[in-house]
Amino acid sequence: MVKVRDDHPVHEDGTVDIPLWISMIEEDVELENPDTVLAACELARDVYEANKSDAEDDWNQPGTGSFLIGLEMAQILAELQQDENSLIAAILYRSVREGKLPLSQVKKLFGEKISTCIDGVQQMAAIGSRINPRTGEAVLGSDAPQVDTVRKMLVAMIDDVRVALIKIAERTCAIRHVKNADRMKRYLVAREVFDIYAPLAHRLGIGHIKWELEDLSFRYLKPNDYKTIANMLDGKRLERQSFIDTAVNTVYEKLRAQNIEPDVKGRAKHIYSIWRKMQRKNIEFSQVYDMRAVRVLVPDVRDCYAALGIVHGIWRNIPHEFDDYIASPKPNGYRSLHTAVFGPEGKVLEIQIRTPEMHEEAELGVCAHHVYKGTDTDANSDSYEDKITWLRQVLEWHEDLGEAEGLGEILRTDVVQDRLYLFTPDGHVIDMQKGSTAVDFAYRVHTEIGHRCCGAKVNGRIVTLNKPLETGDQVEILTGSEQRPRRDWLNANYGYVTTSKARAKVAHWFKQQDRDKNIVAGRNIIEREFSRLAINSSEVDLKHTAQVINFHQIDDMYAALGAGDVRLSQILNAAQSQLGEKETDEQIPLALSEGRKPSVKSSDDLDISILGVGNLLTNIASCCQPVPGDLISGYITQGRGVSIHRDDCSNLMTLRTNDPVRVVPVEWGEKGERTFPVDVVILAYDRSGLLRDFMNVFANENCNVISANTRTDQQNSTAESFFTLEVSRLESLGRIMDKVNQVPNVISVRRNRNAKQQ
Repeated sequence: MVKVRDDHPVHEDGTVDIPLWISMIEEDVELENPDTVLAACELARDVYEANKSDAEDDWNQPGTGSFLIGLEMAQILAELQQDENSLIAAILYRSVREGKLPLSQVKKLFGEKISTCIDGVQQMAAIGSRINPRTGEAVLGSDAPQVDTVRKMLVAMIDDVRVALIKIAERTCAIRHVKNADRMKRYLVAREVFDIYAPLAHRLGIGHIKWELEDLSFRYLKPNDYKTIANMLDGKRLERQSFIDTAVNTVYEKLRAQNIEPDVKGRAKHIYSIWRKMQRKNIEFSQVYDMRAVRVLVPDVRDCYAALGIVHGIWRNIPHEFDDYIASPKPNGYRSLHTAVFGPEGKVLEIQIRTPEMHEEAELGVCAHHVYKGTDTDANSDSYEDKITWLRQVLEWHEDLGEAEGLGEILRTDVVQDRLYLFTPDGHVIDMQKGSTAVDFAYRVHTEIGHRCCGAKVNGRIVTLNKPLETGDQVEILTGSEQRPRRDWLNANYGYVTTSKARAKVAHWFKQQDRDKNIVAGRNIIEREFSRLAINSSEVDLKHTAQVINFHQIDDMYAALGAGDVRLSQILNAAQSQLGEKETDEQIPLALSEGRKPSVKSSDDLDISILGVGNLLTNIASCCQPVPGDLISGYITQGRGVSIHRDDCSNLMTLRTNDPVRVVPVEWGEKGERTFPVDVVILAYDRSGLLRDFMNVFANENCNVISANTRTDQQNSTAESFFTLEVSRLESLGRIMDKVNQVPNVISVRRNRNAKQQ
């Protein structure tokens, strides 16, 4: 069934005998300073007694005040063999959470490590705050506070696993004592424990806690099913106990006869586990065979396999019911041999075989490994690698939440995939959104660090400031003596800044600079971009452009651009719409290439983009009749353009075999999409692979290249490359040119508006 807690030792007057309680704790864990633990207990007791009159416990049950709950939490952690600081934090946690004891006082009396640990547990306390009190369902969304809380919990766990263990201990006490609370309170606590903390205990490999949390949660979530199975188990108890005793004695005697010293015990299957198996396999209670189980502990791994052979010699094993978790451990580190046999009386019996060390890992999980060691401020040199290993385990935890309706998906999308967990040089964890760069990281650490950022090291190696970071990276920001952010950071095409907070801080810095300087800088940016895009200033009414984006004067627009309050792409879009009023025959009237018509690729009113073959007539193959959304390929016919087939079309497979050169990749485009040919000239210092790098940029931007030509000046070691590209907007052209400008050895890139065919 479920674990029953031991009562605290008390004096004749009913008060807790704290010294005797500490001596009981020392049976499970060695205390370096028992007097410090005694002081924590006495403080928690005194605080509780002083505030007892206005105290309201969370579970409406006698004996659940902050002091007694603190002791019970410490007992749970002692069973998990946690250290002295963890026990002290547990003893004081409820007093701090209920507002009876200031955290600052804890820090003053017991040190920063303990106060930080308590603060970390407090950050996890709001995990169940978004459950609908009327329906009991989780109310989650991308902006739900619960998502942020889970994110904080993950970071806190990475920094110190003791935070998670203390919270699990606290929720274990909650589910134990919620029996006398009202029905809705019981349901909310059970829902939270079942959805979050039971899977977390499983992820950490704490077996006995996981079973207790599941059974008690199940008791309140599905009380009728729980009572039905519990009554059935009671009815079979004597029969099952007799069967188990016989099996245990048989295994023990056989192993002793082979000079193996075993520890053999019967194991009862838990109520929730029985119900879940009945639901999963759609079977009756009588068909759950592994309710009868025996656990065998032997001295070493060699004895595990020897014991397995002996067991199979006693009883016939059931085919396909053997699992070797020693050779292939479970993701949470669980190791054991599992087999099922036809035991005494021909009844099915499950047998687990492991060493005492494996059993300790199964019961204590991550606690048995003391993963948290090295996370304090006096961490050794291996602490970073320890955290990386622990981080990987934590980030796998979300997989266990898939059964929690709705919540598992939220955690997968909003917490894990869209967040990065990065490390400072001293091992502190910082979480950021996916795609963040070193500049984003610098501003996340401190605004001054961001302003002075001039370089970055990732995992000990110098990287570019716009390189996207990955989970697990250790980032060191290199700083200069002056605050000097770069205006390029505000150009989204360069990718230096991806987070809104970092962008706002950079923009604010420039905004604080002299307005006249911002006007000059903004004017220079626009003039440089217009020159690069070959847009004559006479074609654009800049005053009208400023009004389109809500500025009364041109200088206001210049100042906003120079300060970073408006993006260059907004001005280009406004200018482009103005050009559209002059040349109504083109959707995007850049005068991109006079005398050339925009290309519209369509077939039977379905727009199809042809990759690598230019503008060709297309037609839908009658054999397979692909529709938008299907995976497609094209076959270049003789005289009928490109025939479009589904990728799984049998005719296309034949064509691929017989004439693969004429099979080309194609993809569905947007109906009515129009692109325009643009001449671009790139000047660069000549080197091997230069043209390949240009083509990679075009491919990554999904830009079709109509023509390409390169002219090399060997005397100056320069290469001038001429490309005709298909683009749809000024903004797209500017982005492509910015990307090209970042290619090594590039001197300049500009639009060649009046170019002749090179």
